[in-house]
Amino acid sequence: MEHVKYTFITLLLVFLVGCGNEDTSNDDAQSEAKDTEEMSESKEEATSSSNASEDANEEESEEQADASSTAKQAYYVDPASYRILPLDDDASRVALLTIDDAPDQHALEMAETLKKHDAPAIFFVNGMYLNTEEGKDTLQKIYDMGFEIGNHTMTHANLSNLDPQATVDEIIPVNDMVEEITGERPRFFRAPFGVNTDASIQVTEDEDMTLMNWTYGYDWEAEYQDADALADIMVNTELLDDGANLLMHDRTWTKDALSEIISGLRAKEYELIDPANIQSAREEDADEE
Repeated sequence: MEHVKYTFITLLLVFLVGCGNEDTSNDDAQSEAKDTEEMSESKEEATSSSNASEDANEEESEEQADASSTAKQAYYVDPASYRILPLDDDASRVALLTIDDAPDQHALEMAETLKKHDAPAIFFVNGMYLNTEEGKDTLQKIYDMGFEIGNHTMTHANLSNLDPQATVDEIIPVNDMVEEITGERPRFFRAPFGVNTDASIQVTEDEDMTLMNWTYGYDWEAEYQDADALADIMVNTELLDDGANLLMHDRTWTKDALSEIISGLRAKEYELIDPANIQSAREEDADEE
């Protein structure tokens, strides 16, 4: 009988210990579940915060893009004088650099000089220089450096000597070639010798391009086919004025004078306009739509 009593007590103790362990196990499970739930909530809060941050960043990027888009319309080409004037009509001490007849011989070197001085410019190209792989590669490099590409006709013909269809053939193929190489059609057209006709004006309108001649240039004149003489006249001419539209060419002496021209203009406190900030007919049409 005494033996049965001890056996019963032993079994009872085992039972109670087991229940205690089960309660502890339940407590641990509940605690673990609670921790898991808190971690999940924390992750949800972090994800929500991250999404909110991304949304805020996206909104900020859109605002910056809108601001950038507005900035790109800060200037326009005056159709009477070809000066580059501010849209808000405030006086602006600025000048535009342009390089014609590219990419003939020195266009890439000129682009590298401009890039070195952080000086923007438009390169007006002739299609006859884009018929080789070297010419295409050069244009691509100039474009990739951030320079605007303009249309300067296929063969540099005097448009006043051409009939309307020949004029079309001088302009449209160049736009096609530039777009094929860079992915972007030119926004600006410059006629050789500054000679436009009714036909060329019509083509540029159809292509949403802006006509752009110049206010002064000298590097085709014999006395300025020297780097020092050219740099001096380009900076010290009486024609240098607010909104000046400087014409230069892909020539050896111009290449050699370019750095001095840039520094000379800046010494006179002229800001060099980024062509991206010049509104063209294409942007005007887009605004109207």
